Amino acid sequence: VQLQASGGGLVQAGGSLRLSCAASGGTFTNYAMAWFRQAPGKEREFVASISRTGGSTYYADSVKGRVTVSRDNAKNTVYLQMNSLKPEDTAVYYCAADYFGRATMTAPSYNEWGQGTLVTVSS
Repeated sequence: VQLQASGGGLVQAGGSLRLSCAASGGTFTNYAMAWFRQAPGKEREFVASISRTGGSTYYADSVKGRVTVSRDNAKNTVYLQMNSLKPEDTAVYYCAADYFGRATMTAPSYNEWGQGTLVTVSS
């Protein structure tokens, strides 16, 4: 499956953004999906994941309560709604797909990665 992330941009602290990740070339419902992010000079870190059906979701403590991951299997798309954004949320956000449907918090579990979309939060 190929992944195309979009929706990043510049937003003021306290604002909101919704990221999208469109999948193509595979059976979307075979995959658990996740969002990771990488800030300048830092390692890639887990943000959120969602099971194949969308019935289970998982979040990093740093974003819990401010971020919602969802998916529309009819549109082959996963979303990341981010609210109350903080400057420390500034990063390139990547979507990822796990063919084995595990929806884990660890990057090596994911087989396919999108190209990333930049989110910049100004103070």
